Amino acid sequence: MPYDRISELPEAVRAHLPHHAQEIYLKAFNNAWEQYADPAERRGHATREETAHRVAWGAVKQTYEKGADGEWREKPVGDM
Repeated sequence: MPYDRISELPEAVRAHLPHHAQEIYLKAFNNAWEQYADPAERRGHATREETAHRVAWGAVKQTYEKGADGEWREKPVGDM
């Protein structure tokens, strides 16, 4: 189930990630949803949705990191 807009993302994503990170999540999730439609393309017994969420979190973590205070923030430019 691809997401049409940020407001449709899971509450855990909307409540904790900055807006730009939510945009990254949305785009990555939707791309992974299409890419991993075939179960043979996924690892183990993961569902299409589980796989898409893992890919989306991975995409966010390329640009953002969770601080010691639990807040997500952009990584410094040299760390990307």
